[in-house]
Amino acid sequence: MTPRAGHVAAILVVGVIGVLIAGLQPQLLGALALEGRLSVAALGGLATVELLAMGIAAAAASFILPANRLRAIALCALLATGLLDLATPLCGSGDIFAARIAAGLGEGVLIWIAIGFIVGTARPERWSGIYLALQTLAQCALASFIGLFAASSGGGFGTLGAVTLAGVVAVRWMPDAHAASAGDADGGTLPHGRGLLALAGVLLYLAFIVAIWVYVEPLARQRGVLAPTVRFIVPLSLAMQVIGAGAATVLAGRLPPRATILYVGLLNLGVLAVMAEAPSGLFVVAIAMFGFLWLFALPFQVSLVIAADPTRRAAVLIGGAQLTGSSLGPLLASALVADSNVASVLLFGTICLVAAVLALLGAGSPRHGVGA
Repeated sequence: MTPRAGHVAAILVVGVIGVLIAGLQPQLLGALALEGRLSVAALGGLATVELLAMGIAAAAASFILPANRLRAIALCALLATGLLDLATPLCGSGDIFAARIAAGLGEGVLIWIAIGFIVGTARPERWSGIYLALQTLAQCALASFIGLFAASSGGGFGTLGAVTLAGVVAVRWMPDAHAASAGDADGGTLPHGRGLLALAGVLLYLAFIVAIWVYVEPLARQRGVLAPTVRFIVPLSLAMQVIGAGAATVLAGRLPPRATILYVGLLNLGVLAVMAEAPSGLFVVAIAMFGFLWLFALPFQVSLVIAADPTRRAAVLIGGAQLTGSSLGPLLASALVADSNVASVLLFGTICLVAAVLALLGAGSPRHGVGA
């Protein structure tokens, strides 16, 4: 059964809202740090707990939430998350952590709704690229707006909260359950063997990405990038992420996933080398390439996960693996950085990147048609 266009649009809107915070953390958490409400070391910790809560919720939702009550679930998650966004700037230093953990649970549920749709389609890698492009366009637009008009923590979180609450409008067009799946995904059973190895690769890749992403602005300042340029590094990277997701959407199914993941890994190693040693101008170029490669790789990872576990049990858990990796990356990196020197995060990212590529290539099997 082909889902109606209105249903698909509503599901994607809800899923995009759920992941907005991931693209805005450098700005929103950076504003808290600049206002003296959060230390640079605690910045990684706060990013971690919210993303970890998102990952837990996205993975656990398929086991504990009814799949035939999507509309009510989305409504509750949107209302709770939006109100928590609005309340965050009013919280004390300890309460900020509690507010963002609770918000992360709601965001993870919204992401679970979108992932459930994507995994059940006949072309999940193509829909993954579309979802990534849409979410990054929204992140880019919101990051640009915040950078221009709402740079304070109150303005940033207030904008995010307003957008999240506005998402309630989309619930009217949502289905109560996903259309019949084209695959045989089973959200109630854990994957085994190759599927778990592939998920480990996804987790490690996002640990690499987000460890660098959360510290982009401190890294830029350390490399001598001027303050006005630093303010627009995040929107620039988000714009390149849109281009990367769009390119992946067009090329998914045409490029061999194994070779693509290998070459993307090598290019990322070059990006990290430039970020560590190059002058400030090249640092900005490296950040743009980092953004492009970030989302270009993800749809090809979906192909490798499905090839590793054709039952799609592993694919159902991709969202949880991505978010868990996104949380662990900043957490582990935060133990290596100091307020005056954050360059060690680049070494951490390199280790995670190499391990991720090895795991993904080891899990994907050419016998299942992933290509060489």
